[in-house]
Amino acid sequence: MVQSNLSFSRAGVLRGMHFHRRQSDYWCVIDGTAFVALVDLRSGSPTERAVWSETFDSGRLRGLYVPPGVAHGFYAVTDVRLQYLVDRPFTSDDESGFAWDDPDASVPWPTSDPVISDRDSSNPSLADVLAEAPTFSS
Repeated sequence: MVQSNLSFSRAGVLRGMHFHRRQSDYWCVIDGTAFVALVDLRSGSPTERAVWSETFDSGRLRGLYVPPGVAHGFYAVTDVRLQYLVDRPFTSDDESGFAWDDPDASVPWPTSDPVISDRDSSNPSLADVLAEAPTFSS
C-alpha cells in the first residue's frame, strides 16, 4: 500500500457506489458503525454481479480488501471514521461509480433516504457503466 487515507462521515451519510479500474483498497472502520456494500463488476469473475453487505463497527476491528473492479460504498449508521489504504496513487481517470440505489445492483441499504454528496447523486446507472465495458487490472 502506498497511501493511507482517513474518511469522516456523519450518521446518515452514504458514500458510493465507487469502483477503481486499477487501484485496490483496504478498509478498516476505526470508529463508529458502517453498513458496507460491495458489488463485483469484474466480467468473468466467479462472483460477477454478486452483492455482498455487512455491518462493520469499531468494537470488532477487522479489515476489508476491495480489489479493482469491485464497487464499494458504505452508509454511516453512526458517525464513522474509516481508514483506507490504497496500493496506487489516486488518479481521477481510475475512479468511477454508479447510482447507490440502482435497482440492477439491489444493494439492501438500511435506509431509503440517506445524505448523498452532489458527486455521488450524479452517478450514472449501473447499466450505463457496464455498457462502457470497463476493464480491470488485478
